[in-house]
Amino acid sequence: MRMRFCAGQPGYLLGAPLIIIIGLTTTAFAQTNASASFKMPHSRNPFGAYSADKVPEPQLTNSLRLGQLICDGKLYLSLKDAISLALENNLDLAIARYNLPFRGVNAGIVQGTPGGGVGGFGTGAPGAGAGGTTGGAGGAGAGASGLVQSTLGTGTAVASYDPTIIGSVGAEHQTTPLANQRNYGVPSLQLNTGQASVGYAQAFATGTSISAEFNNSRQTSNSPFFNLSPVLSSMYRFSLQQQLLAGFGFGPNLRYLRIANNNKKISDIAFKDQVIATVTQIENIYWDLVDAYQQAQVNEQSLIFAQQSLDNAKKQLQLESVPAMDVMRAEAEVSKRDQDLTVARTSLQLQELLMKNALTTSLDDPVVESVPVVPTDQLQSIQTASTEPVQDLIVEALHDRPELSESDIDLVNRQISNKAARNALLPSLSLVGFYGGSGLAGPLNPIYNIPGVPNVSNVPTDFSGALGNAFNNSSPDYYIGFNLNIPIRNRVAKSDQYRSELEYRQAQLRREQLRKQIRIEVRNAQYALEQTASRVDSARKARDLAQRTFEITKKEQSLSRPRGT
Repeated sequence: MRMRFCAGQPGYLLGAPLIIIIGLTTTAFAQTNASASFKMPHSRNPFGAYSADKVPEPQLTNSLRLGQLICDGKLYLSLKDAISLALENNLDLAIARYNLPFRGVNAGIVQGTPGGGVGGFGTGAPGAGAGGTTGGAGGAGAGASGLVQSTLGTGTAVASYDPTIIGSVGAEHQTTPLANQRNYGVPSLQLNTGQASVGYAQAFATGTSISAEFNNSRQTSNSPFFNLSPVLSSMYRFSLQQQLLAGFGFGPNLRYLRIANNNKKISDIAFKDQVIATVTQIENIYWDLVDAYQQAQVNEQSLIFAQQSLDNAKKQLQLESVPAMDVMRAEAEVSKRDQDLTVARTSLQLQELLMKNALTTSLDDPVVESVPVVPTDQLQSIQTASTEPVQDLIVEALHDRPELSESDIDLVNRQISNKAARNALLPSLSLVGFYGGSGLAGPLNPIYNIPGVPNVSNVPTDFSGALGNAFNNSSPDYYIGFNLNIPIRNRVAKSDQYRSELEYRQAQLRREQLRKQIRIEVRNAQYALEQTASRVDSARKARDLAQRTFEITKKEQSLSRPRGT
């Protein structure tokens, strides 16, 4: 096959360079993961916590590399260029990048790119859901592989560790009708109350929670019998609660954060799996394109040869050296070869479209959509024997396979949940205590201002006096004690703990099952490589035989032509 290369776009023949593609697959994850910066932004602005964060809009334009590969109205494409373009533009990878910041588990593979055996043009099936997400870590979701996931993260309730400030301010007017005036001296009691309060609360990973509150109020009344008018009051209280049994320590209280961090690792591993799957699909699409391109060329040459045979048969018929039936057979052969060429060309156009769809973000550009694709690599040879012993390949697969890494992290998550479920079996015992103070102030009701009698009030008259009395320890309020809650029979916690144990044992068996499956897959891949190499060698021999047959037939036809034609 004759190739034309534009300046700066060399091609190479692929045989032993299969190792190069494996290296590309290995480095692709690092390149693609580095470009996927969808981390939640952090701002030094104290008010930034109360404004929405925006995710950048997706890039819907193709990378510049694509235009650089177009020469003379054709897209000259090597396998290396195809993989690079896929890492930059393929929408499966673009969708999967949004999985990376999730604290949930996104272990699915996005397979929305048709061709290469998936997307309705092969034996594969698309991934599950938008983003290829699946419920469950490493495939251990609800119902996946027979595993359930109802107790992952089980345990005692965990409060938010973000501090909270609570404040309120308001005024109230209340009117209460009275049956008699003996108590308050008025037929209808009117109270005007203004209050302002502020509080602070925070929980800690040790099972500790603290709170502080500060309340102030001012109240006036139309009753002449109230001692103070207005009544000014102020109080504060510091409270502390520490869990001593269930919910004590970092283990049960940090389990959600630890599981979320592990799930983030699973998402990273799943993205690596996505890169490998996408690169593999691009390779399959590329070689399908090479096959369609070469098939079209072969069918074109076959049609030319059939047409030449028909022309030769017609000339021989005029000289009455062949029967008319030979001409009819030659015409039928031309028709068949023309049909084969039409099928081959349409198949090539489809493969070109699938390739361009896999390597672009958008096909809106009419130039990209209409430009033909010329593959510059050919599969020349396949090594019939593996360069590494199969046991070494198995060890490498057990170390590098993403699904096994996901399973290992899932086991860690289930250990965390198992320990938290055991802790939740304990009774709830908490140490509680608080300390506070209160102060009162206000001018004495004028009804008590009797001439010649000294004022007997011992409280200050302004709000500063109420604050001073609240914080000078003159009226303390404190408490220390224990709260104990013992659930009789404890059946719910026992059920959760035992189910968590069952799920952990299931996950252990699932991991061993994965290891066995990987061993079989490695050996099966080795067998498939040997079988493929044998088929390629047989096909090469058949091609050489067909080429020699073609040349002999061509010579026979040239010798059978009448002289002077």
